[in-house]
Amino acid sequence: MKKLFSLPLLIFFFTGLQAAATTIVVYHTSDIHGWYSARPALWDNRHPDRLMGGFAALSALLRKETTPYLLLDSGDMFQGTPEGILTKGLASIALMNQLGYSAAVPGNHDYDYGEPNLKVLISSAAFPFLGANVYYKAGGAHADYLKPYVIVEKAGKRIALLGLAGRHTATSTLPINVNHLDFRDEAAEAARWTAGIKKRAPDAIIALAHLGLSEDLSLKYVDISTWTFEPAPPGTLRLARAAKDIDLVLGGHQHFGLTRGYHDPVSGTWLGESYYGLSYVTRAELNFDDGTGALSGINVSLVPLWPDETGLDLLVQRTISGFSAAVEREMGTLAGSAAEDLLFSREGLDSAIGNWLADAVRKAAGTDVAFQNTAGIRAGLRKGEIRLRDVYQAMPFENTIVTMRLNGARLKQLMAGNIRGGETAMQISGLEVEFRPVAGAAPAEICLKRGGREIKAEDEFTVATNNYLAFGGDGGAVFSGGKDIKDTMVSLRDVMLKCLAAGPVKNPGTGRIKLLK
Repeated sequence: MKKLFSLPLLIFFFTGLQAAATTIVVYHTSDIHGWYSARPALWDNRHPDRLMGGFAALSALLRKETTPYLLLDSGDMFQGTPEGILTKGLASIALMNQLGYSAAVPGNHDYDYGEPNLKVLISSAAFPFLGANVYYKAGGAHADYLKPYVIVEKAGKRIALLGLAGRHTATSTLPINVNHLDFRDEAAEAARWTAGIKKRAPDAIIALAHLGLSEDLSLKYVDISTWTFEPAPPGTLRLARAAKDIDLVLGGHQHFGLTRGYHDPVSGTWLGESYYGLSYVTRAELNFDDGTGALSGINVSLVPLWPDETGLDLLVQRTISGFSAAVEREMGTLAGSAAEDLLFSREGLDSAIGNWLADAVRKAAGTDVAFQNTAGIRAGLRKGEIRLRDVYQAMPFENTIVTMRLNGARLKQLMAGNIRGGETAMQISGLEVEFRPVAGAAPAEICLKRGGREIKAEDEFTVATNNYLAFGGDGGAVFSGGKDIKDTMVSLRDVMLKCLAAGPVKNPGTGRIKLLK
């Protein structure tokens, strides 16, 4: 009988197979916020009408990948669109299961419907949720629904995935949802868990974190590959330097995109972030030495999801259409109209949409002034017909109006604490603010006026804000010192709907917050 293969040929054949699996690709998403479908890239000045993003485009891209890959996510999966909100995240889990995610960490907004809802999402997921730094305050045990880390095998390599929730979660969801949890220091916990992971001798360690490199870079799309960060800002870079055996940190939360990743010269760790709304995906190549098997290098890039380039996965599109059809029966309802565009401020100051919402809250509450956190408004309203969907996308959070009394000194403290580097994190009504900026810091000077008259420290005012800020949310610490605090239980979204129903809404203009040169 004739031999088909000689022993040397067999050895060559099998070692050749092994050598071919020396690269593993990691795809990463974060801050999807329920944006499951492609939409016009209004933020892209070059292609504002070109469709971008979505799970169907991502799935089509993955189908073209010829290298073994892992698919990971860093949290904030559903809060932001009607499909995400009305399914309380189950639509996200269904799509992530369909695409074959390997692991995820919870973002702060994944707690927006409480820990019990998050547990339902986790029980429905075909992949683990990670959170090494999440503990119960009572007793100090680790949160049992989150794994600290997992080790997955891919193409003969063992990849450790460590998960870290952001400490900010304590105040960046409704604090009452998580006040029984202890979100411990991300860097310290990363160092502690990584030491144990190393003993299991993985071929690479990846940290998933709902945490970004630098808050100053949020909402920006820049190439920082040649920048030097000394000292490390609080965030993923500090985490990488504390746990120097981590090879790749994939962050989120700040809606920032790292175009070519960032290689930290101090720790040797690579960092990636994937922007916002599933418009981009990070692609990281992990290259392993054919001879030693050791990790020899990492290449990171941010890939735009243009459906006209990637194509669309029709099966995924069908899943999305099923969710959308059910939601559209309600969300397609006409809510009113806008006589003009109500959009965000390009300068980072008070905006048309922010001023309109703050005015609506002040009028509904019957107060002297009103405050709305800038980040709590997620979309503008365009001129023309306004559907219920548009209102939900502008205000995806189940916030209510809270009233209280504050004096002038506290109002000044509130605004000073919410202005950084010339941009405001607070929208206002019934108030004018003038400030002199300092790069990356609180303003050098700030003056508050009402009706053109400077407010004195002892002046007292009735104030309206949302329950997120009033009860400890980011930027709202000053509100805890208010008098006669009362949650009216009036929905912010209902106030918006009443304003829209009353007639075409107009642009209230801007200029309430002025930057002094």
